[in-house]
Amino acid sequence: MTFTETTRERAREIIARYPADRSRSALLPLLHLVQAEEGYVSPSGVAFCAEVLGLNKAQVGAVATFYTMYKRKPTGDFLVSVCTNTMCNVLGGQEVYDTLAEHLGVGHDETTADGKITLEHAECLAACDYGPVMTVNYDFFDGVDSSTAVGVVDELRAGGRPMPTRGARLCTLKEMAVQLAGFADERDGAVADGGPGEPTLRGLRLAQQHGVSVPGFDPNTPIRSKAEADKAAAKAKAAEASAKPAEAPAKPVTPVKGGDGASAPTGTPGTGQPVPAAAATGSTAPDVKAPDDKSPQVRTAETRQPDAATAVPDAPGTKVPAETSPPGPRDAQEAQAAGVAANEPAGDGKPAGDSTGAQERNLNEASASAGGANSAASETGAQK
Repeated sequence: MTFTETTRERAREIIARYPADRSRSALLPLLHLVQAEEGYVSPSGVAFCAEVLGLNKAQVGAVATFYTMYKRKPTGDFLVSVCTNTMCNVLGGQEVYDTLAEHLGVGHDETTADGKITLEHAECLAACDYGPVMTVNYDFFDGVDSSTAVGVVDELRAGGRPMPTRGARLCTLKEMAVQLAGFADERDGAVADGGPGEPTLRGLRLAQQHGVSVPGFDPNTPIRSKAEADKAAAKAKAAEASAKPAEAPAKPVTPVKGGDGASAPTGTPGTGQPVPAAAATGSTAPDVKAPDDKSPQVRTAETRQPDAATAVPDAPGTKVPAETSPPGPRDAQEAQAAGVAANEPAGDGKPAGDSTGAQERNLNEASASAGGANSAASETGAQK
C-alpha cells in the first residue's frame, strides 16, 4: 500500500519532535499513525516505518508485536474490550463477555461480518473501582452488565455513538489512532464531553470535608525553571554565608606519639586534657569501635559500602574480608587469555537506524518515488 501524502507529512512532523540522533523514539507514534490509515499495522505499515526511520523491518516488527494496541490484522471500527480479570470477573465480567460473544457471533480478537465490532477480553483495564468495566476504543463504560453491554454494541452497529461513562465522545479506532499518534481530536467540542467518575472524586471530597490540603500549596504558583531555581538557591546560600559569624583561628596542636605508634594529638593545647578523636580530626562522625564482634556478612557489607559508622580498614583490630578468589591453574589462565584475545568485545556503535543521514535520505527518496509515481500515472492518463 502507498500511504497518502498527509500520512507522510504527519510522519515528518512526528520525527521532528525528537532529537536528530534519537529519532527511532518516534516508532511508537508512527505505528499508531499507520494504523490510523489502514486500521491495523500491516506489512506495508511496518515497511513504511522502517523506511522513514532508517530501521530494518525486523526492528519495527519486534515493537509492533510486543504491544497489544497495535493490531496485526484488520480490526473493526469499534474495538470492544471486556475486562475478565479478578475484580471484574468476580463482579460479572466473564458473563458480560460471554453474552457479547454469543450476541455478536464472534470470539476473542474476532470481527463481526459487517466490520463494525471487534471483540476482545482484556486482562485488566485499570479501573477496578468501576468494575465490571468495558471499553470501546479505550473509552470507559463503567459498571456494565450483560444487558447494558448488548445495548452499547447494538447502538454502535446501528450507527450511533453512545456516550462513555468517563471521557470524551466516542470515535472510530482509526480516529483514536490519530490521537494516540499525538494529534488533537479535531471534532468540534469533542474534548469538552464527559467527566470524572464518582469513585475518582471520592478522595477529593473527603479531603474537602476534613480540611486536608498540602501545606503551603498554591495551585496558581507557576513552576520555576531550573535556571530560576538555581539562582534562588545560590542567593539563599550567599545570604547564609554572609550571616554566619567569622570563626576564630584554631590554635596549633602539638602532635605526640599515640598508643599505636602513629602521630596523633592526645591533649587540648594549653590544658593537657585528652582530645576526642572527632575534635582532633574535625570529623562529626560518631566514634565506633573496630567491628570484630560483628558477623562476617556485616563486615563484608560495610567494607563494600563504607559510611560514617564504619571503621576504617586499617583501624586497630579491624579485619577486612578478602574478596579475591585463589588463582586458577596456569593452563586455565592461559586458555582464558586466549579466549579473550580471540573474541573482541562488541563495539558500542548505535543500532542501525540511528543515523540521521540514512533517515533523511530514505525519507527524501520515498517522497521522490511517490511524486514520480503520481507523474507517471498522470502521463499514462494523458496518453489514454
